[in-house]
Amino acid sequence: YPTAIARAAIDMIGDGTLLLALSQSATVLITGFLLGTLIGIAIGLVTGRHTVIAALLDIPITALYVTPLIALVPILILWFGFGTSAKIVVVLLFTIFPVLINTMRGVREVDPQLVEVAHSFCSTEYRLWIDLILPSALPFVMTGIRLAIGRALVAVIVAEFYTAVSGLGYLIVSNAHSFQTARVFVPVIVLMVVGVASTALLEMAEAQISPWRHR
Repeated sequence: YPTAIARAAIDMIGDGTLLLALSQSATVLITGFLLGTLIGIAIGLVTGRHTVIAALLDIPITALYVTPLIALVPILILWFGFGTSAKIVVVLLFTIFPVLINTMRGVREVDPQLVEVAHSFCSTEYRLWIDLILPSALPFVMTGIRLAIGRALVAVIVAEFYTAVSGLGYLIVSNAHSFQTARVFVPVIVLMVVGVASTALLEMAEAQISPWRHR
């Protein structure tokens, strides 16, 4: 019952288990998400702008994107161990592809006529990026980041399921094994709240960064 979940949440906050697990998962989530986002944006900008690099990376990116990454989690844990590093790598891999693909698409969707006009006015490559390409690609980048948030949350829990030593995933596994169903749903609800709040914050950030799209 919802009341049982509420009581379990109060108990878990009181004994400190929920806050400790949340801080452990947040460290992994933020680190992996930021790394995946930065790398995805960087590769997406380069591949979107340079056709040769895009041709070289197209097949590897597509192959990794369609690979069921959950199946690779045990291998990653074998390589990186049961500590934080393995979980960060898992979150990075889950995060990078939505950001990369949307960024690449955003750069490619820039109006070629506007690029031609910029060149006709002797715009340098630097000014072209600042004045045209980045503002045009920004909505695609933000969409990729919003999609990546959900995947990053899933990645944290999947990684913690396999390691089962810390974080919200550990709470879910340990409470499920002891048949404490109400305590299982507490971290699930916490993750849902984190996902909704993160998406809302990103929408607010996008409104501040690109106000012309919200007029």
